[in-house]
Amino acid sequence: MNGAESLVRTLTDSGIEICFANPGTSEIHFVEALDRVSQLRGVPCLFEGVAVGAADGYARMTDKPACTLLHLGPGLANGLANLHNARRARVPLLNIVGDHASFHRHYDAPLTSDIEAIARPYSAWLRTSVTAAQVAEDGAEAVAATRAMPGRIATLIVPADTAWNEGSGVAQVPEVPAPPMPDAAAIERAVSQLRTGLPTAIILGGRLTRGTALITAGRVAAATGARLFAPFSFSRIERGAGRPIVERIAYVVEQATEQLRGLRQLILVEAPAPVAFFGHPSRPSVLTPESCEIHTLARSGEDGAAALESLATELSASHTPFLAQDSSRPSLPRGDITLAGLAAIVGANLPQNAIVVDESITSGRGMMAATSGAPPHDWIVNTGGSIGIGMPLAVGAALACPDRPVLCLSGDGSAMYTLQALWTAARENLKITTVIFSNRSYSILKGEFGGIGANPGPRALGLLDIGRPDLDFVSLAKGMGLTGRCVSTLEEFAAALQSGLASTEPNLIEVPL
Repeated sequence: MNGAESLVRTLTDSGIEICFANPGTSEIHFVEALDRVSQLRGVPCLFEGVAVGAADGYARMTDKPACTLLHLGPGLANGLANLHNARRARVPLLNIVGDHASFHRHYDAPLTSDIEAIARPYSAWLRTSVTAAQVAEDGAEAVAATRAMPGRIATLIVPADTAWNEGSGVAQVPEVPAPPMPDAAAIERAVSQLRTGLPTAIILGGRLTRGTALITAGRVAAATGARLFAPFSFSRIERGAGRPIVERIAYVVEQATEQLRGLRQLILVEAPAPVAFFGHPSRPSVLTPESCEIHTLARSGEDGAAALESLATELSASHTPFLAQDSSRPSLPRGDITLAGLAAIVGANLPQNAIVVDESITSGRGMMAATSGAPPHDWIVNTGGSIGIGMPLAVGAALACPDRPVLCLSGDGSAMYTLQALWTAARENLKITTVIFSNRSYSILKGEFGGIGANPGPRALGLLDIGRPDLDFVSLAKGMGLTGRCVSTLEEFAAALQSGLASTEPNLIEVPL
């Protein structure tokens, strides 16, 4: 058994089931091992940003690591934008990156680079295997590192000779320690705040926006009158009719400060304090009122779920009914396309147990409000702000949950970063309906001109224009193996959306705006 096979068998024995791959020569022995180890499913991706983003989506829906297989430093570098998003999402993810054989590195061949330097800012655990006898044990430690709460990125660099030389067999994954409980004083302080009756909010981060932790937070909020929030860049929320109401902090600074106006206390549970995405000469960076006291109940890496349970116990709220979202749905609008009409149609048609992947920051701002009363569903978004994550996330989510419909909402500019994800969706026959809001511009940046009081001329606006020629997403989808449809009215959009969500095949809807 060579080193590559010993690594693959170690990964599968540890529970890793899928590898999103864009390999090259240095990784060819790992690829060959997949013929002998059928438990690891290889999913080809035409761009490394798709591979990393898909692994992120898979992890968000399973809480288990997938692995990526990337080619040397340039291959890893191609995936860094979405690796940044995955790091901010706090997901478990293992990168396997090939390198030149150890005896070949000093020749400075064209693809030689400092892979560790490229990986270090994005990796909580990083190692280069030295020998084939060591690579399986390195892989086992890497898997353990990904599982440390709240979820971490590990990068294992595998020189080619450690893959082809004789390995040492399968290695066992070390035990992963449980996350520590927050300090008792932090819990006591939060209990004291919630008993004051002052306007208070709780921000939930990490995995606390779903499952038992979300229910517990809802009970605490109902018992104390506190409001529940999630950061704008949350990882995943379980929402819809019957679930606790959680407000998403707005992206636009003026909207966010209005949401948080009047708060006197803010309790953070595995979440950061809310700040603006960018500094601005006339807007605040901190979104909370100056008089608001911010208290950290649990930091990232601590057991926020247990902290919430302690709050519920201390406040006698363990059985308090939480304030649940009602089941109201919008009626189907008709006529010309409007953003409000598109959101209403999604809200009226979203099926139970759907997964919504949302990277429509400008065109889709009304989507969450319009879908709040839809049947229970999951919503995942861009966590790091680096665009081009939506369609890869949808691929990973669909592979993680093959029986659930996936709705991907994307702008046309974002879609062009990782369009190759459509090919992977077609190849794997994934149940994804992709909606492209085609405004033929980077509209979010046009809005920034107004925010700074600028008066851009044609040259400045030209840099934000992605028309001339106009992108044809129906043709692009066809070229990737998908069926596509362009709609011009709300009635056409409703029909296309209903058909797409009912389909068992990937499909695309282009909505010109």
